[in-house]
Amino acid sequence: MTERANDRRPKLHHTPKTSLSAMTAQSSGMRRLAGISADLSGSERIWMGEAHVSPGSRSENHHHGASETAIYVVSGHPVFVFLENNVETRIETGPGDYVYVPPFVAHREENPSRDEEAVVVLARTTQEAIVVNVLGL
Repeated sequence: MTERANDRRPKLHHTPKTSLSAMTAQSSGMRRLAGISADLSGSERIWMGEAHVSPGSRSENHHHGASETAIYVVSGHPVFVFLENNVETRIETGPGDYVYVPPFVAHREENPSRDEEAVVVLARTTQEAIVVNVLGL
């Protein structure tokens, strides 16, 4: 690529932790914060942020539409619950673990801890977070 073509590219964008945005799709029982999105950084094909699940709470059942979601567990021991062959299945995680959520798979996050918040980093294949809250898994 020539230097002239590089001049037309957008510049890097920095979102400090203090500038994360709660103006993103939400589910009760957890709090999502955007760090990279179309609004915040001009992204076109990716959304990235974090989610916080308070001790002893759980999110609503939800899915993320056509978006693939990658999750990295920063702290706590969140549990990811979904249906597999019509059986409720639980994935117990801890810091350093990764979880992949395919498009349209209904799930919920639970935090069984009584005293530690669960924090995860999220990356999605859409420029904004898609969250569709559903009644059941």
